[in-house]
Amino acid sequence: MSDLPALAFEHVGLVHANGHRALRDVTLSIERGARVAIIGPSGAGKTTLLRVAASALRAGEGRVQALGQHPWQLSARSLKRLRARIGLIHQAPPVPPRLRVVTAVLAGRLGVWSARRALMSLLVPSDLTGAHAALARLDLADRLFDRCDRLSGGQLQRVGMARVLYQAPELILADEPVSALDPALADLAVGELIAQNQQTGATLVASLHAVDLAMKWFERIVGMRAGSVVFDAPVGQVTQDMLQALYATEGMALPTQGAVDWQAASRPAPAKNPPGVCR
Repeated sequence: MSDLPALAFEHVGLVHANGHRALRDVTLSIERGARVAIIGPSGAGKTTLLRVAASALRAGEGRVQALGQHPWQLSARSLKRLRARIGLIHQAPPVPPRLRVVTAVLAGRLGVWSARRALMSLLVPSDLTGAHAALARLDLADRLFDRCDRLSGGQLQRVGMARVLYQAPELILADEPVSALDPALADLAVGELIAQNQQTGATLVASLHAVDLAMKWFERIVGMRAGSVVFDAPVGQVTQDMLQALYATEGMALPTQGAVDWQAASRPAPAKNPPGVCR
């Protein structure tokens, strides 16, 4: 199955229970090891697309393939195994407030651990070194034993990201993972996701509100609006006119984390920070 794409959508559509159409005839193929940013105005369908890719939502129309498998044709056990190979980073991580940070990070491996090890890790964290290393990449090493309800929204976002880094999945799906971070931390966090892609070969698909981060770090940009794919192009072929047209319905300037360097679109993504360097 290694020659199959990491993700494939064929004429996928989805209508929520309230009657709102979230996806319209989406056809998209993402090869293994790719790094793809999904951008677009609010309500474009980015979150729904990622939830369908993660098999958290079932599309009502079309076919979805993830890591060589069709999720909704699998048995419950096989679907659980597939989900263990996919890491989903939420904009607002669903972390129990009284949970300790170390336990939240180690939860990334619950899908592959035995029931006994998972239960024991709730009582006595089984891999302090691994959890600490994942948190250190996101400048959170000193919060290892804090309770999650003592963290800010931005810190919780980074804990959710550290959980997926520790999980080391084959496919990383990140839904607005840096929306609560300042520009410097957002750049650091996205850089670590790119580093994971480069070091492990994991496929990375991220929805981003900040266009400049998408243009700086990703090799391919998918623009969505009203549930449809408006454009799908290598970053070097995405023009400012295309972006302005994508966001025209918002009647506002392009959403960014900082100043946009449009010439950076034609350059390869910067390399990962050297070990031990923390911004």
